[in-house]
Order: sequence, then structure tokens, then C-alpha cells
Amino acid sequence: MENTIIKRIDLTRDYEAHREEYLHAIQQVCRDTAFSGGKFADAFDREFAAYVGVKYACGVNNGTSALHLAMLALGVGPGDEVIVPANTYIATAWGVSYTGATPVFADCLPDTWEIDPASAAEKVTPRTKGIIGVHLYGQPFDFSGISELAKRHGLFVAEDCAQAHGAKFEGKNVGSLGEIGCFSFYPGKNLYAFGEGGSVTCRNEAYYRHMTRLKNQGCDVRYYHDEIGYNYRLEGLQGAVLSVSLKYLPQWTKRRQEIGKRYLQEITNPLLTMQAHPNNTEPVFHLFVVQVEERDKFLAYMENAGVECHMHYPVPCHLQKAYGFLGGKEGDCPNAEYLANHCVTLPLFPEMREEEIQQVIALCNSYAS
Repeated sequence: MENTIIKRIDLTRDYEAHREEYLHAIQQVCRDTAFSGGKFADAFDREFAAYVGVKYACGVNNGTSALHLAMLALGVGPGDEVIVPANTYIATAWGVSYTGATPVFADCLPDTWEIDPASAAEKVTPRTKGIIGVHLYGQPFDFSGISELAKRHGLFVAEDCAQAHGAKFEGKNVGSLGEIGCFSFYPGKNLYAFGEGGSVTCRNEAYYRHMTRLKNQGCDVRYYHDEIGYNYRLEGLQGAVLSVSLKYLPQWTKRRQEIGKRYLQEITNPLLTMQAHPNNTEPVFHLFVVQVEERDKFLAYMENAGVECHMHYPVPCHLQKAYGFLGGKEGDCPNAEYLANHCVTLPLFPEMREEEIQQVIALCNSYAS
């Protein structure tokens, strides 16, 4: 192993590999001064919609804004409840809270760590408006189970696809399954901007036009504000960078899948529990998360060996201080709580070198409690 640390993710390798294309794209935007929205952002919207397999993609300034606009387009507001997983990044819940509605947290399944349809069913009340499923770590959630539940109660299903660009459920791209799909292009995502960015995908023209108005200060016509809006436009520079990266996303996805499958097959230490990946899904391994009983010991072991690991996520949403007013307590979502207390994210990114992959596998297999 080299003396340098194996990073959990190293974005410099992608930049160095495609530097000229990125700089050329940025230069074009600068020449046209198309900085806020504009033709480069619009071009990426068309390209991304085609990639996902939907008619519309509404580019926005980040993934949190995507979730917010999605909830507004779906008619969520004060007095409503939306069911979300307890184990997700907090932005999933923010999208609900920003509308004045209440997020209601459901537990995850003990094997896939995705939202549990049975737990979600227990959370349905007369105030429930919809369900947000999260394709956590790049593994699609059980869309069939959640969709059946939603149909029984007349609810929408929105997808949080922030970690799952290119993942498939029963052969269909995530972001094309529910009423609306929400993506993040935060640095480190499978498809990422040089800063912030996001997108909302849908087939419904009314949703698309409403979100386009909302992100542009509530305007269809400049200076004529039809409703209270937001400044959520995707920057032209980010659109141009994303158009470059989108060309490489299929090969990056293939490489992530190769590394992820190697980890699944070659890490055989029973002290590490892997995420389950049902046969009707195609994960994209945004994060490779394992459960380890003595997490602190394992993290120290990997750090001492020169391998950077992270925790996604050490506190489930229902136990976050920001949502203390909802009265969530330990024991409400036991599977999510167990995962939060035992999760470790191993290094995985498309530019990983063979010796780095082998080193991570060897260290995991050599770990002893």
C-alpha cells in the first residue's frame, strides 16, 4: 500500500481526467455570460430528462430545493403529513417542513435498510398526503410495496434520488417511477456539479410548469409575479459542467457496480454485515455501507491502516434535535436506530485503483473484534 491515505472519495481524479472538457464548458458559459439559468442550464435539463426517461427535468440550485419544490407542486402545505424514512439525510424531511407540513418518520427494513412499507402503513392518518421514498446509498427502495400502500390511501409517491442516479427498479430508472423524482448534484454524488445543483423530474406538465415558475421568483413573465416564489434557479456554469459529466455517468456507474459487487463477493468477514440488494433492483453504490458491532474500534482500525471511512448517518431523523418538538424517542424506529449506531461507509468511487480496492477488501477481512 502507498503511504498516502485511501480516501473515502477522491474528486481530484475525475477533474484531472476531464480537465480540458470541464474548463472548455465553463469558458463557453463565461463567453455568453449565461450565468443564472439560461441556455446551458436548459440544455442540461433536456439531457437529464432524456437520461432518466421522463418528459421534464426542472433544474434547481440544490437537492434540498428540489424536494421543497416537489412538495409544493404536489400540493403539500400546513396541516398535511408526509411519511419519510427515519434513516436518510435530513434534507428529505426539510422538503416537507419548508411547506409547513409535518414529516412522519417510518422505520427501515432490517436487510435493505430502505423504507419499510409495513412501518409506513402504520403511520398513515387522515392528514397523510403522500410518501417520500429514498433510494438510500444508491439502492432502490421497494417501490412496489410503497406504491401499493399509496394507492390504497390515495397518496402520492415522491422519490428522493439524491444518491441513486442511474439506479433501476424492475428495469426502470429511478426518478421515473413516482409522481416526482428529486435529485442532488452535490459534489461527491454519482453525478455532481462544481458546487451545488439539483433537479426535479416528472411526466406531468402542470407540475413542471408550476415548479419552473416557483424557482424563478414566482414569474412566468419577467417582473409579473403570480405567486410567492423562490430564487432556486440552476446556475449556467453548473449546467455546463453537468452536461460534461452526464456523458461519463454510464461508465462511472458501471465502475461503481464492479467495485460494489467485488466488495459484496470478496469481503467475507462475518463481523461486517452488508446491505441487501434484491434481484429486481440495480443499485449504483453511491455509498458502500456496512454494519459493524464495535464501530469505533473498526473505524480506528481502518484509520490506522490509512483508510478513510465515514458514517452515513449516525443520528436518525426522528432523533435529531431539530425535530425534538415532534416527540420522537428511542425505540420508535429500531432498525433505523440500530443502523445509525453501527453504520460505516467504506471507500468507493469510480477512479479507485486496483491496489486500493484490494487493500480495502484485505483490511475488512483481516479485522477481528
